[in-house]
Amino acid sequence: MPRKKRQEGTRAPNGAASVYLGSDGRWHGRVTMGVRDNGTPDRRHVNAQTEAEVLRKVRDLEKDRDAGRTKRPGRAWTVEKWLIHWLNHIAEPSVRPKTLAGYQTAVKRHLIPGLGAHRTDRLQPEHIERLYAAMRLRKLKPATVHQTHRTLRAALNEAVRRGHILSNPARIAKAPRLVEQEIEPLTLDEAQRVMAEALGRRNGVRYALALALGLRQGEALGLKWQDVDFEASTLTIRRALQRHTWRHGCDGTCQRKRGADCPNRFGGGLAIVDTKSRAGRRVVGVPRRLMAALKEHQGKQEVEKQTAAELWHDEDWVFAQPTGRPTDPRADYGEWHDILRAAKVRPARLHDARHTAATMLLVLKVPTRAVMDVMGWSQASMTTRYQHVPQEVLNGIAKQMGSLLWAESDDPDEGGEPGALVPA
Repeated sequence: MPRKKRQEGTRAPNGAASVYLGSDGRWHGRVTMGVRDNGTPDRRHVNAQTEAEVLRKVRDLEKDRDAGRTKRPGRAWTVEKWLIHWLNHIAEPSVRPKTLAGYQTAVKRHLIPGLGAHRTDRLQPEHIERLYAAMRLRKLKPATVHQTHRTLRAALNEAVRRGHILSNPARIAKAPRLVEQEIEPLTLDEAQRVMAEALGRRNGVRYALALALGLRQGEALGLKWQDVDFEASTLTIRRALQRHTWRHGCDGTCQRKRGADCPNRFGGGLAIVDTKSRAGRRVVGVPRRLMAALKEHQGKQEVEKQTAAELWHDEDWVFAQPTGRPTDPRADYGEWHDILRAAKVRPARLHDARHTAATMLLVLKVPTRAVMDVMGWSQASMTTRYQHVPQEVLNGIAKQMGSLLWAESDDPDEGGEPGALVPA
């Protein structure tokens, strides 16, 4: 329907778009886009040199309104202002502390210094890509750049969802290619040597649990004796123990670089958290010999308890310090590397023990559904990330293929003819 051309100063009906020639010689258009937070109409203004151009702008606004792509009224936030709001009021109440710590590092060290002055509605993919290029020139690891990319993408996704911007430029910007580290789980021989060394040490059964059941570090350190059922030979995974990063409590006025050095620090130290996902809360069966090792460990801990006397903190931890306090993840990680050296096993991450357990379940041909329950996964796709086909299995496949395509033996002394295909 053609819009009525009006002179400046006349009023359009409520809710209708209007186009008029102003006293400044330019054409103006006003479109009702919705309602502001205070209840008044949200009327957007556009102007142009010609009537045709302003009509095009009016139609574009109406299309955005009808498609639900309307930006919120008022001046767009700067990237810095939005990232700080997103961190403090959206991310912090909803994500795990370690995830939040990663977001904070990306925002404060990289995103605000590199992009903070831009308006969110004018931020372009090219601005973001130039930031990534500058980070690479500073020799930052690709993983750091990717963490920054994921953080910005998550923050701007929320800005789109709330109508602050119409699209997310971080979804278009190309982050540097991230080459995933090739994980090499321990071989059966290496795992057995590590277990033998670990079980001779204080709290060593903790590492046997990681290799046999694939417990995450926090899950193993978060075990309490109430979670151990010796009669049923099961463990119930209910919680995780983590070390959280200390945060500034002074709004940066102390001028200390690390939150741990701030006089008003908060939020750090050892903390009990929920399991990583709902699937992480699970009951797992324990091999008989491992259950016996746990029983022996319990007896040794009782002796420590008697020795510590009034210094003992009875908090029920399965793997405790000599005073009953929980085991620090840092000390736990250091002990793992001491065990590897003593067992003459190549360096490996503690989390590689979880990959080892998942791979052993693959060798044992455990069904995927059961593997998910043991490992605490909510998605079957995790098997492709954690299960690795060991060389022994590859050799076995090669032998089976040889038996299928060639004579049973390639050894002439055993009657086989090398290289002879089995007749059709």
